[in-house]
Amino acid sequence: MTGADLPLPLFVLGLVLGGVALQAAMSEQVRLDDQGIHVCYPRWVPTLFRQGWSLKWSMIEDIKARATGQGGRVHYLINSTETAYLLPMRVAGFARMTRKIEAQTGLAMGNVKPLAQVWMYSILLSFTLLLAVVDVWVLWTATHT
Repeated sequence: MTGADLPLPLFVLGLVLGGVALQAAMSEQVRLDDQGIHVCYPRWVPTLFRQGWSLKWSMIEDIKARATGQGGRVHYLINSTETAYLLPMRVAGFARMTRKIEAQTGLAMGNVKPLAQVWMYSILLSFTLLLAVVDVWVLWTATHT
């Protein structure tokens, strides 16, 4: 519309590939079973793009908190070889996950809180939808004027 040198098919391809990459990055799955905790991705996500991890309950010896650059706290599960595994912090059912970890490992998880609360995501979603509406309005106005 503005005379940019980028061909429209290439622009659309970039949008589609970006959407697929975003969906892949957001498709992390956390599974808890009787053997341990598993962080994985669907089969369609290449392992080159994202790698998961798995840890048996018997291997978890400690949990350590670390401060983030933005003032939050993240937690790492530590195994017997002192390898640290980042505890997933943005999980639906976070409290249920921490209760299961506590029950299986005996580690105190009472002070482990999610990095962001649900209300924060609700605000972000609201602003994202508002921006999308404005984008559609701008595009509509530009093409029908």
